[in-house]
Amino acid sequence: MTRTAALRADARGCLAAAMAAIDPACLTGAQLDWNDGMLVLRGQGSAQSAAPCPRPHGGPVLVVGAGKAALGMAAGVRSVLPRATGLVIVPYGTPGLAPADIEVRRASHPIPDAASVEATQELLARVAGAGPETLVIVLLSGGASALLVAPADGITLEDKQGVTRALLAAGADIAALNAVRKHCSAVKGGGLARRAAAAAGCWTLLLSDVIGDDPAVIASGPTVGDPSTWAEVARVLERWLAPDAVPDAVRQRIAAGMAGRLPETVKPGDPVLARVVVRVVGNNALAVAAAAEEAQRRGYAVTVHRRAIVGDAAAAGRELAAALRALPSDRPAALVAGGEPTVQVRPGGHGGRAQHLALAAAIALAGTPAVLLAAGTDGVDGPTAAAGACVDGETVWRAQAAGHDPEAALRATNSSAPLAAAGDLLPGGPSGTNVADLVVGLRPAC
Repeated sequence: MTRTAALRADARGCLAAAMAAIDPACLTGAQLDWNDGMLVLRGQGSAQSAAPCPRPHGGPVLVVGAGKAALGMAAGVRSVLPRATGLVIVPYGTPGLAPADIEVRRASHPIPDAASVEATQELLARVAGAGPETLVIVLLSGGASALLVAPADGITLEDKQGVTRALLAAGADIAALNAVRKHCSAVKGGGLARRAAAAAGCWTLLLSDVIGDDPAVIASGPTVGDPSTWAEVARVLERWLAPDAVPDAVRQRIAAGMAGRLPETVKPGDPVLARVVVRVVGNNALAVAAAAEEAQRRGYAVTVHRRAIVGDAAAAGRELAAALRALPSDRPAALVAGGEPTVQVRPGGHGGRAQHLALAAAIALAGTPAVLLAAGTDGVDGPTAAAGACVDGETVWRAQAAGHDPEAALRATNSSAPLAAAGDLLPGGPSGTNVADLVVGLRPAC
């Protein structure tokens, strides 16, 4: 095996270790205990939890949820509970079998479709029907914002699809995107907690794809207070979109909210949150730590990048490549990072944020004996069949030999083509989990 091939194999091994660490069934099941006919929630609650130490529950349990990891999370709950009913919504193509007595609906991501709306209506009806003897367990993970969809009065699914597409194409970050989603929804921004107000309690378990793990941002915060305001939503739309890119109904709704003619979303401290408990069961930091531990086990001196990857993906790729090149060369070295960068896609561009980051890194690493892997932990990097890419110091030359101009492709946000030509794309497909993106950079001793 060549030195580069060995580095690539090690990088994939680090990714595999990270994926094992964020298994949603294991992480969710570990939060619960079943003792003498009572369900117990372990751990400490979020600052958003009005009831941080819930009493054990011995009555019926309704399990609902949405997101890329919701199926695995439901399996984790059912591994502990002898009985429970419920419904979870997952993206099309999500692997795995439905847990006993838990109905699984599939819908579109990242743009919601009619199946998203229909499944959410059924989920909300079940939650609203939960009486004072029934505990509602809500399972949320990345992707839930597109799957848990209940357009507010006056807003159509087409309106939500239009503003979501426009914000994604503009490169808006998740906080900006979710602020708009919450104010156009009857379920986000605490809306689900309103429906569960008559239940014995609402335990929310979150697998976080958001850097910082803010429960108000994860899945657009359907069971927690929402600090965003109509004014903030107006600023988001003004910053990211031209006026004609905002559907008329959305613009009118925001204007009505700004004028005080529409109520705000549920705010922290609202009485409907009194029996809501929130737990973050896993996050990006967990994946980064597992990858770092695996790199150390394989003999690398490990450096965890000093901050989460955010902002422009190409700039992040160049920054990480520079940091990898700057590591001491007296022994094999690893750089591990996590986060969720953004890409402002140009017309005709094809790729994903991990591929865009990797291509920028490959250009910066040209001629360097190093490897950099960037992948989405959900297994889906943009509208492509790849999970990301694993590049090295010869990626640029391989792409050029196949007739591609990597720098031109980067400017055009068309990263997939040169990376495919170089043989550097990572096989993709829904992984059944999601904690944002992981980057592993490796270089040998020189």
